[in-house]
This record gives sequence, C-alpha cells and structure tokens, in this order.
Amino acid sequence: MGPAMTFITKLLLAFISLTSVLLRTSYGAEPPKQTKVGSANASHPAKNPVHLIVRSATDIKQTFTYSPRPAVPSELEGYAGSQVGGTGTYRLIVDAQGAVNQVTILKGFTVTAVYDERFSSAKGNAVPALDQVMVQALMRWRAKPGPMRVVDIYWSFGTHPWVNYGKSNGHGNQ
Repeated sequence: MGPAMTFITKLLLAFISLTSVLLRTSYGAEPPKQTKVGSANASHPAKNPVHLIVRSATDIKQTFTYSPRPAVPSELEGYAGSQVGGTGTYRLIVDAQGAVNQVTILKGFTVTAVYDERFSSAKGNAVPALDQVMVQALMRWRAKPGPMRVVDIYWSFGTHPWVNYGKSNGHGNQ
C-alpha cells in the first residue's frame, strides 16, 4: 500500500467511526425526545375538561355537593305544576376544586303557557329574569373535586319532564 492508500484508509476509517458516533448520539438522543412528546401527550388529556350533561336531580347529586335552587321571579310564582312550563340550558365551567368559574346561557329560558295539547310544542317567550336568576344560582354551586369539567344543565319547570328546580317530577330522564 502506498502512502495515498494508507491516507484514504485512515480517512475512510475516521469517516466510518465519526458516522457511527453521530448515529449513536442521534439515536441515543431520540428516545428522550420521544419520551417528552409521549409525556406531553399523556398529560394533555388531563388538561382537557370532562364534558357532562345533567338532566335529572340524580345527575345533579352525583356531580355537585352544593346546588341551591334558584328563586322563582315574582312574575312566575305560582306557575310550577300548572299548565305553564319553562326550559333553559346552561353551561358551567367547573375547576378542579369544584368551584363554578363561569356560567354561559346555551339556550335562554323560555316560558310557554299550554292551554291546549295541540300547542304544547309552541315556542315560548324569553324570560331574561329567569336567565339572570339561573346564572346567579348556578355560580354558587359547588362540585366534588376532580378534573376540570364542562357541565351542561337542562333546566325546566312546570309541564316539562326533566329537572324541575332541582327536583325530578317523576317523568324520568329524557
């Protein structure tokens, strides 16, 4: 072997050694990156809130430790159990300690007077006073500690078969 061949052999050996070291280093560095990505993905679902839908007094008791009933505005007193019914849907954001941080009105409270069964599905009149009372009451609710939650509550009174101011009216869940 001549000096040129020895030089090429040494250069080739150095190149192979350097490539081998770089490959080991890059592959050796790869698993921690994957672990970081994996641990970020593992902790990511914990940041996503749990979404619950509450439609009965039983559902309320399973989720909330304190759930005072809203006061009925004076203009609607005496209608519960009559042919007047009302419904509203609200979204509560509940933190990990169980405090309600936000209440959003998904469907404003509407009241319908049912004089005839043919009109029982008639669109009701909006009652902003009921929405205000509901938001005030729901902000005071407290849930059991746990993950952050988004809780949708369908609330009704009168002729509708769901939650009646925190009490089931015996028609079951819908």
